[in-house]
Amino acid sequence: MLYLAMSSLIVGCNAQKQASSVTAKATVESVSQPAASSNIDIWPVLDLAVKPDSDIEAKVASLLATMTLEQKVAQMIQPEIRDITVEDMRKYGFGSYLNGGGAFPNNDKHATPADWIKLAEAMYQASVDDSLDGNSIPTIWGTDAVHGHNNVIGATLFPHNIGLGAANNPVLIEKIAAVTAIEVMVTGIDWVFAPTVAVVRDDRWGRTYEGYSEDPEIVRAYSAAIVKGLQGHADKDFLGDSRVISTIKHFLGDGGTEGGDDQGNNLSSEQELFDIHAQGYVGGLEAGAQSVMASFNSWHGEKLHGNKYLLTNVLKEKMGFDGFVVGDWNGHGQIPGCTNESCSQSVNAGLDIFMVPTDAWKPLYENTIGQVKSGEIKMSRIDDAVSRILRVKLRAGIFDKPSPENRAISGKLELIGAAEHRQVARQAVRESLVLLKNKNNILPLKPNTNILVSGSGADNIGQQSGGWSVTWQGTGNVNSDFPGGSSIYDGFKQVVNSAGGNIELAVDGTYTQKPEVAIVVFGEQPYAEGIGDIDNLDYQRGNKTDLALLKKLKAEGIKVVSVFISGRPMWVNAELNSSDAFVAAWLPGSEGVGVSDVLFTKADGKINHNFKGKLSFSWPKSATQAVVNRFDENYAPLLPYGFGLQYGDDNTLLDDLNVVVEKSANAEQSLVLFEHAVKAPWSLNVISGDQAIGVSSSVVELPGVTLRTMDKDVQEDARTLSFTGKESASVRLQSTFVEDLRQYIENDSALTVLVRKDQEFSESVMLEMHCDEADCQKSVDISAVMKGFTIHEWQELSVDLNCFVKQGVNFGRVTVPFGITTAGQGVVSFSTLKLQANKARNATINCQ
Repeated sequence: MLYLAMSSLIVGCNAQKQASSVTAKATVESVSQPAASSNIDIWPVLDLAVKPDSDIEAKVASLLATMTLEQKVAQMIQPEIRDITVEDMRKYGFGSYLNGGGAFPNNDKHATPADWIKLAEAMYQASVDDSLDGNSIPTIWGTDAVHGHNNVIGATLFPHNIGLGAANNPVLIEKIAAVTAIEVMVTGIDWVFAPTVAVVRDDRWGRTYEGYSEDPEIVRAYSAAIVKGLQGHADKDFLGDSRVISTIKHFLGDGGTEGGDDQGNNLSSEQELFDIHAQGYVGGLEAGAQSVMASFNSWHGEKLHGNKYLLTNVLKEKMGFDGFVVGDWNGHGQIPGCTNESCSQSVNAGLDIFMVPTDAWKPLYENTIGQVKSGEIKMSRIDDAVSRILRVKLRAGIFDKPSPENRAISGKLELIGAAEHRQVARQAVRESLVLLKNKNNILPLKPNTNILVSGSGADNIGQQSGGWSVTWQGTGNVNSDFPGGSSIYDGFKQVVNSAGGNIELAVDGTYTQKPEVAIVVFGEQPYAEGIGDIDNLDYQRGNKTDLALLKKLKAEGIKVVSVFISGRPMWVNAELNSSDAFVAAWLPGSEGVGVSDVLFTKADGKINHNFKGKLSFSWPKSATQAVVNRFDENYAPLLPYGFGLQYGDDNTLLDDLNVVVEKSANAEQSLVLFEHAVKAPWSLNVISGDQAIGVSSSVVELPGVTLRTMDKDVQEDARTLSFTGKESASVRLQSTFVEDLRQYIENDSALTVLVRKDQEFSESVMLEMHCDEADCQKSVDISAVMKGFTIHEWQELSVDLNCFVKQGVNFGRVTVPFGITTAGQGVVSFSTLKLQANKARNATINCQ
């Protein structure tokens, strides 16, 4: 799911990231996608574990017969807790609601489990109160519990899916899901948006760690296991007192987008779509999953939220799914012709529940009612959607169970982060670790050794937990936000101290007593969807501080054991060369102590726990080898799918791996940002004082500036900006998420734009770039250049990107690649705008 509009990145606009290709993000608007085939015979008729029940169907029909159109549509609306009140629930009777990542009761990150229960109870009671809406159908609360009940302080956080895939243990997965269900039910919540069953084919994708594997085999088995763990078995404790409704997501093909672009375009054939990307649905649906979440991505250019063939003909009719399809965060608004407030196309395609955060829920509710009355949406489609929602609620016992605070395990706070739950997570950590290198059998370490522990991840539970950990992106957390958890260093310290050894923690690798061995724990900082997209797999590209630490320790004659934290395989050849042992620890979650169980022997020197993890993702041999998957033609990774050493195995990696960064095939390409129109994923925004408007029409007028379309060569292929001087104003290209533009520093690009000055500027004119880090809104004064331009003549303005690099713009995290700001009067038009390769040295403004 996608959460939090990143208000620091987008000021008051509803920009949304659109589908795009890695090699042509700038040209999505004009690309004609090849039509996907529609071969329904590819898809199987599934043997679903949960069979139709005549009593339930009779109850569904009976309830449906009593409902008004308004009550039915309310069942299809799912708002978010930050955007509705208890009174809204009482008035409208929403069928469900959710908390997005980073949303908490009372908007308090440190809300207690009791606070979660209190809100669940209040919403439930408001939903069954029929005094205003005449409706007493209980609502249900959905949450992203993707590696444990990860929104709640103190919950058990398991390794992210990529680590669980390395464990390849479906029995363990079912236990993890069962624990998650218990901790969720303690807080009065009925429904979780898990499991993610994406089969990840391009590791640049920022959600790679949400996938179990690049291969569908593990994904299919795991999907069935986690659905059974969350919901119970169809013939045993199905949706009982300690079980929750599960959601298989995201349907379909989210792991196969071009370039690993989040919300991008999947160009798989229909046979590949089934063979690779649909296997998790086969496993999970057959196990009885009751909901499916539609995906943000497109298939051959058609957004899945509006794809009737896949949502209805394939999923519901051919495969036989009789639960409900829920949308993702305003995903319906991305369909051509739709907005967040209106989208009959999604309903007609087969969407049953709109996930509609922000205040868009109310106009969407009203517009949907109007579309049914006008015949734009057939009543039969509404009845089908609501029947599916009621069917799942009846199967889950929502009508019969006590209210949230009175349920069997609700409020049993001792179950949140319970010791036995943490033991399951600790086992998962042990089994997820993959040993990539072990020169001279340096591992396992004896605990009575003199050990130095260093690196940014050593004593950092937030970093080891990654995204979707208390906060959406997993950022802004400290160890105290994970009460009951343990850092990786905590585990090392317990083992070494109990054996009489010596251990010292120093993130920067300094020490008071020279150690025999240094364990360096380092890796990616937390991220989630969108933010996590990168354009190649070079670890710490352009700023290799961790490699410097490894080299420093090696130069001092210290043996180095690297523990690498990451949400994907990365190109770390140089780091591997500088390590005597190298462990892929993925994102182990709150139980860092599990790492020490494997890396250290028992006190008597015998192996405590051996490595069990095997790569469920191939490990790249170059920074540009982002697409390397089992069974590929010419398959040649550094380490293959299934690789993983155990103690005593012969070491296979030496210290001579290639460390030269290979250029990608598109390394010398330019990036078009605007040509005739704004190119995805960017949007054009106008800011004046504290007002901001996303441009969606030919004219936008604010006190400080007016933007109009104009004709340069063809109709409306340029924009005219008329600054009034009444207040400081800006026009910017912005993205919802950060974009990795480091390639354009490496290929000596300049920002180039065709401009026509139509009126001299009375004040300084600044060209801006922003990134999402603190103090990262930088500008270059272009006033002198503009003054030298001839009035009413198109001329090229170019600025060396190094002018922004030297000011501190991180091109790995760009949010605004172009902006014009002034406090004065002046008129300028602009047309073709790009990051042009090999232009920096000849730029109008040069900072070489």
